[in-house]
Amino acid sequence: MAILIGSAARTKLMERLTAPAGINSTLGALTLPNGTTTLQVCAQNAAPDVADRTGTVQYPAVTVYCEKVVNDLREKFRSFSGTVHLAIEVRHSQDQLDGIEDTLEKYMDAVTQTLTANRGDWGEGMYFAGAYQVSYGAVKRGGKNFSQAAKVTFEVGVSAS
Repeated sequence: MAILIGSAARTKLMERLTAPAGINSTLGALTLPNGTTTLQVCAQNAAPDVADRTGTVQYPAVTVYCEKVVNDLREKFRSFSGTVHLAIEVRHSQDQLDGIEDTLEKYMDAVTQTLTANRGDWGEGMYFAGAYQVSYGAVKRGGKNFSQAAKVTFEVGVSAS
């Protein structure tokens, strides 16, 4: 059951990110130097070097995945009451080192604004309170020459019979 709950929470998140008022709508309001107006969102948990080797990665890349499912039985007589830890990872790549971090920060602004707009009840016993953490990785070789990744992690409360 825990696997299905993690998958269901990831699906709910994907719906919110790809909705008409989702991440691409928010991104359109930001000014980006490279002219990017849309982000492709996929459900995948693959390391950047592995994804680059497949040759199918388009940058910027947004991946959504479930990191952890915790059933701490907060509510008696429920088969699951706990949290699902979700992650949204944004990877950006460009041929010059200058400005890579600024561009990635703008993408992360679009992600966090979308999360903030979707606080509250997600249906089917899922609830997002609004708290999240953002972590930035170092610039590395990869993608179009240089790449950098940032990750947003957060918890979704789940109560299911």
